[in-house]
Amino acid sequence: MAHVAKKAPGASSYLPERFTLPVLSKAVQGCRGCDLFRHATQAVFGEMEGRSKGLRIGLMMIGEQPGDREDVEGHPFVGPAGKLLDRCLEEAGIERNSVYVTNVVKHFKWEPRGKRRLHKKPSQLEIEACRPWLDAELEVVHPKLVVCLGATAAQALLGSGFRVTKERGIALRAENLPPLMATVHPSSILRARTDEDRHREMRRFIADLVAARQMVERARKAES
Repeated sequence: MAHVAKKAPGASSYLPERFTLPVLSKAVQGCRGCDLFRHATQAVFGEMEGRSKGLRIGLMMIGEQPGDREDVEGHPFVGPAGKLLDRCLEEAGIERNSVYVTNVVKHFKWEPRGKRRLHKKPSQLEIEACRPWLDAELEVVHPKLVVCLGATAAQALLGSGFRVTKERGIALRAENLPPLMATVHPSSILRARTDEDRHREMRRFIADLVAARQMVERARKAES
């Protein structure tokens, strides 16, 4: 008899009645919508560094899931990939503290390798279970542009058939969502085999971020 994956209950019942980022960030710590919470230190919700309330958010960046450092510290994109993202944003002329960063999945999924905890890709059931948190963030943040970092984030919003390699760096639309763009996840640049490959991929990534910045600038100009 074929094994059938048990459907996770999902996060919907754990969402608060009132959606604000502080309220959502607190509520997500009690989420038991899938089993990933059992082996994570904490849930890692999205955030925007050092900004006061009421400022317009142009860019929202969505990755796959928190990593080891994010799981420990409780903040998104603070590990090696986050440090590289900071550097690339600066080179693209984007202030890091004007970008809301989050992940499709809010708990770190990992497998042991000696004393290390290595990233393990979340399943489709886990991604679907966590989706209500992302939908709540999109509703509250209401960004001018969503940048999907990597295939998991892009496929979560654009469908399983989407390929970042074919449609990276261009404006995309999906029903009931803000304008979108897809590019690689910074972690893929860190995994490049040679320094030459790493440098080339970093320049391509920065070019995608420049295009994202220009899309937001055009959207704001059209509103004024």
